[in-house]
Amino acid sequence: MAIGNRVYLKRALPSQELLDAFAKIPAANIADTMGRSCAMNPRLKRMSGATNIMVGPALTVKARAGDNLFIHQALDMAQPGDIIVVSNDEDSTRALMGEVMFTYAQYQRKLGGLVVDGPVRDLDALHEMKLPVYATGSTPGGPHKNGPGEINVPIACGGISVNPGDIILADTDGIIVIPLRDAAAVLEKAQAFCQQDEAKVRAAREGTSKRGWVLKKLREQETEFVDEIYGEHA
Repeated sequence: MAIGNRVYLKRALPSQELLDAFAKIPAANIADTMGRSCAMNPRLKRMSGATNIMVGPALTVKARAGDNLFIHQALDMAQPGDIIVVSNDEDSTRALMGEVMFTYAQYQRKLGGLVVDGPVRDLDALHEMKLPVYATGSTPGGPHKNGPGEINVPIACGGISVNPGDIILADTDGIIVIPLRDAAAVLEKAQAFCQQDEAKVRAAREGTSKRGWVLKKLREQETEFVDEIYGEHA
């Protein structure tokens, strides 16, 4: 087997029912139920004009730094609603995608979105598009198209492990990864958390928040409270 230069044609996928349920929940609320360790690095930012929550199964691409040949192959393989997630050895010198690829992704492949751990280009056109696209920035410098690479293998993107078929969810705050094998349990926790969070927001607005935990925590840490102006008696 040509390890490092292969394309897996199959992957496990979440149900549409599961995806629809996650689409109603903000990324931050889900992240809080997952040990707060599932969010991609904030260097990946939303670059397009999309405003909706992006959610879908990961179609992973392990690209050679600055090379988009295997991204093109992933585009031709992708099913409607897929999220193409690209590792790129954290290269920042070459744009991996531009207007032509984004247009194809949106109108012909009907992707759920793109997460690219590297730069893109043609931002003026991208800002007008409804396709959710997350990337690290932009540069006019174009990519190579030589490979090698891999598709539908485990990758790291934005500092987080992503397996083929994992659920990718992103909103204005950023991107989280929900492992497919844990998705049902995460959804149940996240739905319960949302109800609690709504109650906390309502209490904050109405002035009924219970704030005693702050002082309790500080006292547990033996924080010193000094009833003086700093440096007054120095």
